[in-house]
Amino acid sequence: VQMVESGGGLAQTGGSLRLSCTASDLNLDDYTMGWFRQAPGKDREAVACFSLDGTNTYYADSVKGRFTISRDNDKKTLYLQMNFLKPEDTATYYCAASEINDYVGDDYVPTQSVEYNYWGQGTQVTVSS
Repeated sequence: VQMVESGGGLAQTGGSLRLSCTASDLNLDDYTMGWFRQAPGKDREAVACFSLDGTNTYYADSVKGRFTISRDNDKKTLYLQMNFLKPEDTATYYCAASEINDYVGDDYVPTQSVEYNYWGQGTQVTVSS
């Protein structure tokens, strides 16, 4: 399984970036998808995830109102629109796919990294002050 992120880079405080994650050999509508990030010296944390059926979405408190997760199943692409960026958003961002819905309801939103089976290689986001 190959998942490839793109769209990272350098942004100024208050700016925007749009991350993309293309999974060429996955049918995204068969997986729960999410975005995580990891800053140097910190644990990987969930940023935005949604349930398999799309009825529930999780956003970390630190990004609520600024980030939006979306998907295009036909293009096999997951997106993360990041607005009003802050220096504390600086991290490596990863997309991930979970098969956990084989065991739980389709409205469940996994937010722990151990609940995800497949990961992209990461894309760096740096926000300057």
